[in-house]
Amino acid sequence: MENQATSPRVSIQTADFDLSTEVALLRAQDPRVGAVCSFIGTVRDRTAGTSGSISSMELEHYPGMTEKSIEAMMDAALKRFDIYGARVIHRVGLLQPLDQIVLVAVTSAHRGESFKACEFLMDYLKTQAPFWKKEQTPEGARWVDARVSDDAALARWGIAASN
Repeated sequence: MENQATSPRVSIQTADFDLSTEVALLRAQDPRVGAVCSFIGTVRDRTAGTSGSISSMELEHYPGMTEKSIEAMMDAALKRFDIYGARVIHRVGLLQPLDQIVLVAVTSAHRGESFKACEFLMDYLKTQAPFWKKEQTPEGARWVDARVSDDAALARWGIAASN
């Protein structure tokens, strides 16, 4: 990836991020880029319409281990898909409803490879990256468990969930 000098591939941070800035950094100095696919995940109330609601979410991780895990997953994406570069930003700390949590952005010559690689990276992040989420609700705090549907999404790439 030619833009490594301008931006790291992985950033775990408390600060918010700006999509246009991150895409510009990812595309910089690589005239081959013909497609960029991005995904942004936000804090949402998964219990909307029920008696419970989420007032905040706190995300924790193991510094160093988290970045290493995501870097390895990005290396796997570069081997599986015809992509030029990727960027993952994942926020930690206390977040509020509608706050951005995660950005995955991928560049390639054509959209198909970018879409596939972006989805692959998100499926990995949802199931394998060492993050822990705690939701605050009117009933108290609760840790968020992995979902069977997330494990199934990862399995379609030929990867068994290890969580």
